[in-house]
Amino acid sequence: MIEEKYYISDFCLIRDKKVFKNGRELYTDLESTSLKDFAKGVYKFLELKYPKFHKMDELCKLGFLASEVLLNEKEEVDQDTALVLSNRASSLDTDRKHQLSIQNREDFYPSPAIFVYTLPNIIMGEISIKHKMKS
Repeated sequence: MIEEKYYISDFCLIRDKKVFKNGRELYTDLESTSLKDFAKGVYKFLELKYPKFHKMDELCKLGFLASEVLLNEKEEVDQDTALVLSNRASSLDTDRKHQLSIQNREDFYPSPAIFVYTLPNIIMGEISIKHKMKS
């Protein structure tokens, strides 16, 4: 039996208001004052048209943008392609929004909509559907 070797062939890093593909800087926006503004700038820079993007939380937007940096030029994604998403704080941003929605007893309204596009498996599913991945 022939043992196949798998490796990371491309990667995208988004850090400090910059977007890198395979170590090469593609986009910088040091003027944006929020993650939301930064993500919107990258979205425009990549000339994307994907209405669901605007419904996503900020973490999912970053995952989606990273996937577009890597996959938008490919006509078809290889069947052996796998997704690996990594960050330092999981869904902390959304967890904080949820906490704010439940801490005020007079205005108590925990909305499930906060979590619709939050979980990593949701954004991985969205990426897989958009790029017809079966990984």
